[in-house]
Amino acid sequence: MAASSLSLSPNPTTFTTSTKPSFSPAFHTAPHFIKFPNTSQTPTHIIVKPLTTHSPRASLSPIIPRATATPSTTQTTFHGLCYVVGDNIDTDQIIPAEYLTLVPSNPAEYEKLGSYALIGLPSSYTTRFVEPNENKTKYSIVIGGYNFGCGSSREHAPVALGAAGVAAVVAESYARIFFRNSVATGEVYPLESEGRICEECRTGDTITIELTESRLINHTTGKEYKLKPIGDAGPVIEAGGIFAYARNTGMIPTK
Repeated sequence: MAASSLSLSPNPTTFTTSTKPSFSPAFHTAPHFIKFPNTSQTPTHIIVKPLTTHSPRASLSPIIPRATATPSTTQTTFHGLCYVVGDNIDTDQIIPAEYLTLVPSNPAEYEKLGSYALIGLPSSYTTRFVEPNENKTKYSIVIGGYNFGCGSSREHAPVALGAAGVAAVVAESYARIFFRNSVATGEVYPLESEGRICEECRTGDTITIELTESRLINHTTGKEYKLKPIGDAGPVIEAGGIFAYARNTGMIPTK
């Protein structure tokens, strides 16, 4: 019997899987190889959709599934207000440990998880990401600096942002585990900027992200910025995460 491992990294250009022998010496079955299809072709249509109405995607794994299981259409352009943070935003700031008892597979608790997104930011952030007594944020795009999502490996971090209504985070760089969890859960698009956009944008600026063009437009300042391509991670996020993508493509049986 062979176990497959999937390699995900920031700004991936391809997804490949490698096989490793099972720890049990009793099995010597030949390994199976999985290769994600080429998705480099430009989509035939573009949908502009406000991020404040971020639609839930398909249900994911039994660990951190989406609250609802409605399919989404291909989304290549996002538009909304941005919330700007600095460097080294860790998972305790994104969702403090005291709220990890909330179970994302429970729709009510999933919504509640969104209400606590970025509540752990220090007092220097005078603007609340989610207003008191609200579950959703008006900021559809989070713009950060270096090493966004560092700290623990909790999947609740991207889930809380997605539950709050965020569809994309743009940062100078990511902690690897946050990037992987974002793709695996399908909650948010973790996009990388070419430079320190966080120093040129302000909370409340109106932003458009064009995935196919790998471009961010700040309509408030009139400036445009180059983003690193999301690569083959895009279809996985759009499908609702790694398990939903595997089911949709026939890699694993559909329930």
